[in-house]
Amino acid sequence: MNRSKRQMFDVVIVGAGPSGAVAAALLQRRSLSVLVLEKQQFPRFSIGESLLPHCMDFLDQADMLAAVQAAGFQFKNGAAFRLGENSESFDFSDKSCTGWNSTFQVERARFDQILADEAAAQGVEIRYRNSITSFHSTAGKARLGVENAAGEIYQVGARFVLDASGFGRVLARLLDLEQASDFVPRTSIFTHVTDNIDAPWYDRNKILVHVDPAQRDIWYWLIPFAGGRASIGVIAPSAQLADMPGDDLSRLRRLLAQTPAKSELLANAEYDSPVASIEGYACNVTRLYGDNYALLGNAGEFLDPVFSSGVTIALKSASLAAEVVTRQLTGSQPDWELEYARPLKKGVETFREFVAAWYDGRLQDIIFSSGKSEDVRRMICSVLAGYAWDEHNPYVQKPARLNTLAELCRAH
Repeated sequence: MNRSKRQMFDVVIVGAGPSGAVAAALLQRRSLSVLVLEKQQFPRFSIGESLLPHCMDFLDQADMLAAVQAAGFQFKNGAAFRLGENSESFDFSDKSCTGWNSTFQVERARFDQILADEAAAQGVEIRYRNSITSFHSTAGKARLGVENAAGEIYQVGARFVLDASGFGRVLARLLDLEQASDFVPRTSIFTHVTDNIDAPWYDRNKILVHVDPAQRDIWYWLIPFAGGRASIGVIAPSAQLADMPGDDLSRLRRLLAQTPAKSELLANAEYDSPVASIEGYACNVTRLYGDNYALLGNAGEFLDPVFSSGVTIALKSASLAAEVVTRQLTGSQPDWELEYARPLKKGVETFREFVAAWYDGRLQDIIFSSGKSEDVRRMICSVLAGYAWDEHNPYVQKPARLNTLAELCRAH
């Protein structure tokens, strides 16, 4: 390999996805030398296409918002839910907090490429097809073993390492930080289609979530893209799908047929892309930081895709970590627990309670209830918009308040 390449940096970031690209841009702006090492070659397929409005704040902070707005992605202004004949929708403009009222539904291959290109345009070095083989940390310095596209192994040094590797979870695996999630194991089956939807009631500006009428812990997403395409998928208990014969496509279509409204909506869809699945996707770690490293977004914890929180949590972690890393590398002694882990976990715990309440039925009862007040509706909408760190919201202050709310809605 070219030995003239610089091999010592202030910060090395593992992964060029949204959290890695945003963190890199924020750190580069603070005059720190940054290297991003990405295992794959962009553009590449990724799941998690429905952004939340709070994402826009972080994209703006990283000076990437204009590029995303100019890309022609599908406009998104809310979320819609259906259970049998019951339907409910939330418009992000009708929420209890201030902040963005809209965002985008994005094909992640293009979206992630745009963010990485914007980081590179701001001066960040990105090396694609470079994977991490080892990590060692000593006082004030970390060293990474890296394998390039030619199969050559070389060393890179850094004063700090951020793991933004998503489901690759590079440092969590190398440092034995992985911890089983307390959620029931579930499997996701998904693909992209040319949707050919002509139903007059269908709103392409919202993600649509269908609940299986016979089994309410099975649900289906429909994320419309610009140009008449869409992401569709199903989430179901892994144990149940393991007993279902056939390949991923046949299982997906058989499950869709269990929900007549969804099946009818997609009756003319063209299944023109590969179908994929992820099993047991929920994950956790024993800690989010350590000597000369921290974990961002999905590299630390992934909850569930039902509320599209993944990219929002990833970008929030990038914003928080960039600030704390800068303070550490410019002579301060930050408290990573108080300044990174706890603030990040506040929003994660809000989403966690919403996910748990979705699967045990509390949140579904709230969403489809006609008995919730407009004030409550706006508070729920704020969390659905990604503002899960807004402690003016009672359901962020104490997410367990959903218990009482569900009881009231059920009694209505």
